[in-house]
Amino acid sequence: MTHDLLQQFVNRLLKNERHRGKLARRQELDCYRLYDRDLPAVPLVIDRYADRLYVAQYLRTEESERPDPQWEDYLAAISSTLSVPVEHIHLKQRRTKGDPTQQYQKLADEKNLLIVREGGLRFYVNLTDYLDTGLFLDHRLTREKFRQLSRGARVLNLFCYTGAFSVYAADGGAAQVVSVDLSNTYLNWAQRNLALNRLFDPDKHEFCRADALQYLPTAPAEAFDLVILDPPTFSNSKAMAGHFDIQRDHPTLINQTLRALRPGGTLYFSTNCRKFRLDKSALQAGFVKDITAQTTPFDFQGRLQRWCFVIKKPLPEGETLP
Repeated sequence: MTHDLLQQFVNRLLKNERHRGKLARRQELDCYRLYDRDLPAVPLVIDRYADRLYVAQYLRTEESERPDPQWEDYLAAISSTLSVPVEHIHLKQRRTKGDPTQQYQKLADEKNLLIVREGGLRFYVNLTDYLDTGLFLDHRLTREKFRQLSRGARVLNLFCYTGAFSVYAADGGAAQVVSVDLSNTYLNWAQRNLALNRLFDPDKHEFCRADALQYLPTAPAEAFDLVILDPPTFSNSKAMAGHFDIQRDHPTLINQTLRALRPGGTLYFSTNCRKFRLDKSALQAGFVKDITAQTTPFDFQGRLQRWCFVIKKPLPEGETLP
């Protein structure tokens, strides 16, 4: 790293921290994105989690995973600029084109959990053991919209991961929350997040260990008022012939989810597939709207690489959706 490039990097960090830090404090956020490959020559993503930083270096497919000798320069600049001790900076390496399931694979076993705040709630994150931390920061506004619709609702959280949407739904006054995931680790994490917020109620919250792709065809019809569906881009699920591909298989997946919704019920559907195109003509929906822009937080403006849609199940003939 040249001195000029290092100075540009430091200047950008300072600028982002002043602006985004101020917005985060106004919104009572502990966790937000500080830097996202702003300078092409410095391919880092830096997220703040309370008094710690999560730093991801993006490697091209052909690049070696051997430690970059410039890491020491990066670390020293990040540490001094943001006043964060080096031991509180957690480094990971990602590939721009890699195995999409890698984010869920365990990398360490430190079990060192940190509590962060978002939306008046608290969540456990793990900055050491996985590529992802347990809280997807880009869905902050989506979770808030979900909470606002949850009062009295029967809620289904598919591919629930660590249950952040379940926590928001419970806090919004949901009558029932069913969280579905194939991983016991994530289901336990979701329960701990609910308990952390004093929201866990065994009479209202059900945790189902299942492949969501296999769960949906057997789910009770018209049982839910509100669903969040955020599937992987690819999966080797036994429920699909060959493998699951979100672009090819999303109409079937969404229509199966709509079957589980009551008439007029609401589905939030999201995907990280960058080149995704929603096939509205194949959906058995009464209303579809792209809400990607409305659910993009301040720290992801111009950098968001996911889509989000609100989809409503049709009402019986003669009735209309609001």
